[in-house]
Parts: sequence; C-alpha cells; structure tokens
Amino acid sequence: MSFDLKVMKEPEQKYTYRQSTQISMQCGLVGYLRADMDTNGKGFFSSWNDYRTDLKTDEFKAEFDDLINTYRQKDNFLADRNTLSKFCYKEALQYDSDERSFGVRIDSDDYAYLCRLNPHQGEYNLYCYCYKKEWLDDHIRNAEKGIRFITPEYKEKFRIKDGDRIRITYSDGKTCDMVCRYIDEYHVEVGDNLYHICEFAERIEQNGAKVIPLRSDLPETCYATLPGTDEVIIIKRGESGYYTCEYSTDDKTFNRALVDDRNSNLGVSKAQVEAMLAGSMFGWDVPAADPKSYDENGKLLHNPKDRGDAR
Repeated sequence: MSFDLKVMKEPEQKYTYRQSTQISMQCGLVGYLRADMDTNGKGFFSSWNDYRTDLKTDEFKAEFDDLINTYRQKDNFLADRNTLSKFCYKEALQYDSDERSFGVRIDSDDYAYLCRLNPHQGEYNLYCYCYKKEWLDDHIRNAEKGIRFITPEYKEKFRIKDGDRIRITYSDGKTCDMVCRYIDEYHVEVGDNLYHICEFAERIEQNGAKVIPLRSDLPETCYATLPGTDEVIIIKRGESGYYTCEYSTDDKTFNRALVDDRNSNLGVSKAQVEAMLAGSMFGWDVPAADPKSYDENGKLLHNPKDRGDAR
C-alpha cells in the first residue's frame, strides 16, 4: 500500500485539533490516535479515540495499521524521538500558533491523515487525525471563501478567514473575542455556538452590540506616522486611535526611517501598516482595514472588493 507524505499546509493545521460535531461530521473524521515515545524516546504508547464508527471499516483499520507500522520503521519519522526531532525541524511545517508543534499530511486513495508532531519529552509526540480525504478537501476548499458577516438586511459587512476571531463589544462596553469556523455559505460557528449568519446579525443588532474582525494576517502591534504631522505612533489591532511613541522627533525623515526599521524588525509589511492605520481611524470592519486591499508597496488596490476570497 502506498502513501503520499507531504508538508502540511497552514489551513490544514486547524484540523489536527478536536473540532465541533458539525465540522467533524462534514469532514468525515473517523477518529484520532495520540502517542508518546516514553521517557527514553524509543517507545510508542498510543490510544485511539473513535468519532464516526460507521466510517471505521475493516479496510480503514488495515490501512491505518499499515501506515503506523510503515512510519515506525527504522529511519522513518516515528521510529524514535531523535528521528522525529530531526524530521520536524527539516521536513515538517511549524505551527504559527504553537512553535512546539509541526505538521505533515499523509494521503492514501481514500483517506487523509493529518499528523501534529511534537518532538519534546514529557508531551504527546503524535496526534494523527484520520479523515475521509474527499470530504476533508471539500470543506477546506469551501472554507477558502471566508466567513461572511452581514447586516440583518443581508448587506455584507466583512469576511474573515476560517479560524480567525471577531471581537464583540456589548452595550455596556464589555468585549469578548470569539473564534469563528466556516460551516457553509450561510452558517458559522461563533465560539461553541452554531448560527445562521442572518440570525447572528439580528442578535447583535437586538443586543445593541458591535462586531469587528480580528484578522490573523494583521499584526498585534505596528508603528506608523500620523497623517498630517508625521509623528511616530503605535497602533494596536482592534483598538480605535493610537498611542504616542516616545522616540518620535520633529524630524519627519528620521521618523519615517524609524517606523520602517521598527516594522521591519517586527516582520510587518507596508500593506499591513496601511490596513492597521485605516482600521484605527475608520473602523476595523471597513475594506481598507484588510491588508489584501493593498499591494506590496502599501498602495490601495483599485477594486479590492472584486475578489472572491476572504477579505
């Protein structure tokens, strides 16, 4: 039996953790295996957790046994912890959300095995989530369209990537950040709750609340120059206005160079800076607060709304 091992793509990382019932059903999750390699790094103590027993066929069980046995052989990445560690740092994708975790995907004809790897002693070294390949890929492909947030009149306000967060500000000023997951074009998971997108919009309006996106492709913090004065300011994602910077001077050229240097050290692009500046001034739900609305030089695209992806 042949297997195709490849580096995990970033959108696939979300599927190596426990999902809601709705998403697990849609993606054809058979179950998952977790394992650790003991204190000496040479063991393999594992446990299996069923999800959809109707998909746990004899064919699947035989294939999964073959997969684990194949990659536990000498010099393969599950042979021992040392081999796993070398493999992770050379071959696998490091998670953005957890620098101790790495990911690979292994495909067969009918199944996709998403492996979250952790080469550290004292922790589970493997989580392997087993999906019906076609079902999983359909969900990932559809989720690329993004999650829509609308008004009760069905006017689109903004979209976010599957797995991004929103911030709800209630009438009393309290805020709550919630992770959102794509279900389909008309349904979304907000935290642990499933909503029709119109139902969610109506509830927000009825409660006098407001919703803004907290886009994962925007930094937590960046530096900018204030339009009109060119003083150095600090902007924080999701917050209105700005913070003054103690390093600002009366020299506009120096200020611009300082901003470029600080943002470069933070890994912040010019498109992200422009989006952060727009969000802090005009609201985080406007199209200009999305970095996809700019080119690499931070120039606003002519028609940023003419895209079908999450924006």
